[in-house]
Amino acid sequence: MATEQLNVLKALDVAKTQLYHFKAVVIAGMGFFTDAYDLFCIALVTKLLGRIYYTDPALNEPGHLPANVSAAVNGVALCGTLAGQLFFGWLGDKLGRKSVYGFTLILMVLCSIASGLSFGHEAKGVMGTLCFFRFWLGFGVGGDYPLSATIMSEYANKKTRGTFIAAVFAMQGFGILFGTIVTIIVSSAFRHAFPAPPFYINAAASIGPEADYVWRIIVMFGTIPAALTYYWRMKMPETARYTALIAGNTKQATSDMSKVLNKEISEENVQGERATGDTWGLFSRQFMKRHGVHLLATTSTWFLLDVAFYSQNLFQKDIFTKIGWIPPAKTMNALEELYRIARAQALIALCGTVPGYWFTVAFIDIIGRFWIQLMGFTMMTIFMLAIAIPYDYLVKPGHHTGFVVLYGLTFFFANFGPNSTTFIVPAEIFPARLRSTCHGISAATGKAGAIIGAFGFLYASQDQKKPETGYSRGIGMRNALFVLAGTNFLGLLFSLLVPESKGKSLEELSKENVGDDDAIAPAGV
Repeated sequence: MATEQLNVLKALDVAKTQLYHFKAVVIAGMGFFTDAYDLFCIALVTKLLGRIYYTDPALNEPGHLPANVSAAVNGVALCGTLAGQLFFGWLGDKLGRKSVYGFTLILMVLCSIASGLSFGHEAKGVMGTLCFFRFWLGFGVGGDYPLSATIMSEYANKKTRGTFIAAVFAMQGFGILFGTIVTIIVSSAFRHAFPAPPFYINAAASIGPEADYVWRIIVMFGTIPAALTYYWRMKMPETARYTALIAGNTKQATSDMSKVLNKEISEENVQGERATGDTWGLFSRQFMKRHGVHLLATTSTWFLLDVAFYSQNLFQKDIFTKIGWIPPAKTMNALEELYRIARAQALIALCGTVPGYWFTVAFIDIIGRFWIQLMGFTMMTIFMLAIAIPYDYLVKPGHHTGFVVLYGLTFFFANFGPNSTTFIVPAEIFPARLRSTCHGISAATGKAGAIIGAFGFLYASQDQKKPETGYSRGIGMRNALFVLAGTNFLGLLFSLLVPESKGKSLEELSKENVGDDDAIAPAGV
């Protein structure tokens, strides 16, 4: 039997957009800014790490990370993120969103700093401690996914909820761009302060002892913006939906939201089942009946997206090198190579990644989640095929611009598409007492895809005849791009299961105000 929505939740759903909405976006968004900076900055410095710690003067090539070390350095934070998403997602529903929100930020800041202070100057010690701290850094980053999404969805009104959740996630784009800018500035400053010859002239002098400071500064720098928001995270009140629907304290929820909205909300004396809703859990028949297809939709699409998205993002530098956009390593010194990699990735971020996020912000509550996700996967499939089919032509000298344009468009439609919507939808369609948990499960499944994409692409893209030192033969870059196109197409098919949540209240979407007999099949588009 249907029950009426609580007054405090009605007030939130119809509230006009005001200062507290934007404040919540900044507070939650700066966490995602740091998340993206921390997860993706490592891709910028891996070639520098290879030069510093694995260069053999007896060889005629600059050093690079061994296959197992490269996989560990690039992937260990993703493993930590997966674990953090599951743990903090569950904890957010048990203890409250605010209760654990500050802890994730502290963990990110401390582990990011510790990553840059990795012990010693020998390869084994530095790589071992770097991987250790990056795992726990990822653990904190993982907590930010379900908590930030849930907090923003539960604070927002139903008319612009998608816009505000998308804006939080869009800060990821600025984090990626900021990482490239910091790398360009730091590498340029050290290049001019400590000039060094190219590798082919003097292998040892091409690195220089100062290079060891460069990667450490880059790794640590992203913590500053997030650390500045810690005070405001702690000042945010618990969300009304947690306080009223899970803790069962509508009086406190009404009081908190009256202050936030700067308006009087009529108080209801509601306790017990009416306040807390149903009691069935994640593994119950009732959950599977109402939300089983929803969970399949959010997990499968996020998994398939991240296989493609992270394999492209983490190994841009390798792709740019193979198409000849970055000169051969031996013709540059260590910091010039770092500068060129950062400059290339900054161009992709500026022209493809960042605009894609903000197109989603602009259109999510106009077009809707379903159609943006469907369009994004479709265009990603098309552009990946447009790169893969004429790949041998595009990598020839003089044709690199076409490759980069098509490659940038795949990032644009990833972010103006499933990379944003897979984050938004799980924060809207599940009941309050399982919302953070289900978002964490969806996000963790995505990170499983990211791990497969990161490790798989590293090995699969190796040349079929002449793989890099330490790697076995792969299927080649062209065939690897065909695999990613197929992955995107599967994401398109599973997106047909995703419900449309535009313009509906969270209680309407999750059916928290109806009994089992009134529950209907998963919402259509």
